[in-house]
Amino acid sequence: MQLQKKLILASRSPRRQRLLDQVGLKATVQPCDLDEVFDSALSAAENATVLALAKAECVSKNVRDGIVLGADTIVVLDGKMLGKPEDPPDAIRMLQTLSGRTHVVATGIALVDRPSNRHMTGVELTEVTFRELPLDEIEEYVAGGSPLDKAGAYGIQDDYGAVFVTRIVGCYYNVVGLPLSRLHRMLGEFQDSMS
Repeated sequence: MQLQKKLILASRSPRRQRLLDQVGLKATVQPCDLDEVFDSALSAAENATVLALAKAECVSKNVRDGIVLGADTIVVLDGKMLGKPEDPPDAIRMLQTLSGRTHVVATGIALVDRPSNRHMTGVELTEVTFRELPLDEIEEYVAGGSPLDKAGAYGIQDDYGAVFVTRIVGCYYNVVGLPLSRLHRMLGEFQDSMS
């Protein structure tokens, strides 16, 4: 896909940048330091979308011309939203909670055009099932530091986090942090609406 404007990624996630590179979308990285606070009156999908738009709008204030991409991923289990763990004990607790269970990963995407300030949002939901995880495996994984910057305290793309997953229903790339098929469709619609 050829973009008519430069793409700016409002995230410091190396995973999101790699996914964009993978599909030939070159993006400039301009993260926004935004407190990711969940609104308990909203669903995980709504929270992910609101946070993605807030990130994109935050960065768009410093962009003269371009499309700003914001994204936010939330893991939800039994209606409880899990963001990134606060520390290693919190990561261990999250993984113990997810052990042997099926959860949903919600990733909100937001596109903001500059200078028009037009925007578009979308959300992708994917079901992920974990096998029963022994405590020593969880502790070993957390000790490596990998889960500390990930919603739900795991990365399906990690060398070790991948072995927790027994089943996935939906978009794999959504679980990594950026649903590429939905993003591709959104970018196409967004550009068409600007011409």
